[in-house]
Amino acid sequence: MAEPGDPKASGAPESDHGSDHGPDHDADVGFVSPASLTGRAVERPVPAPEPEPEDEPDLFDPPPPALEAEPTPATPPAAAPGPFDRTVAEPARVGPRPAFGRAEAPPPAPMRLYAVYVLILLAVPTLGVAAVIALLAVIGREPPEAPVAASHFVYQQRTLWIAAIAAVLGAVLVVVNVGVFVLFVLAVWIIARGAYGVLKLNAGRPVPNPRGWLF
Repeated sequence: MAEPGDPKASGAPESDHGSDHGPDHDADVGFVSPASLTGRAVERPVPAPEPEPEDEPDLFDPPPPALEAEPTPATPPAAAPGPFDRTVAEPARVGPRPAFGRAEAPPPAPMRLYAVYVLILLAVPTLGVAAVIALLAVIGREPPEAPVAASHFVYQQRTLWIAAIAAVLGAVLVVVNVGVFVLFVLAVWIIARGAYGVLKLNAGRPVPNPRGWLF
């Protein structure tokens, strides 16, 4: 007869891991037991994964500055033209542009004009012989097409014709002692006109009044 507390008594539950000697407590803690030797897997509780730590903002680090676009300089509006503003168009230039700080050089004058002026200035030292040669050089010739050269050509013709007439008149008046004065005034006049014409021709300028009596 079974005694109370006897594990073999009828009605006493047998452990799942039981054996002839009672429940196997070593199997519960994972030690070697007859149950583990039979190849039965021991179930162990799987630990829950730890949550990943979230990046907390650092209160002492200032936030990065936001990138700002560079301001585009504003184009000032064009001023409205006033009543006194006028746009003057620059005249078109023909030929090469002159060097900075230098005026355009005048076109070269014909050497024939210079030769006639030299004969006019030598009229007094040669007693009128050079003036006669210069008069023969300008008689029967057409004036040049250039305005500057044409004015000097007419000026030379006028000077030589007046000098020839005055020289004949002065030679006739020598008899009455007036011709010497006329010839002296003629010598000063022809030298002055010759020098004035050379200066104008060298500067590339026309004679203002080529048909006048003085300058």
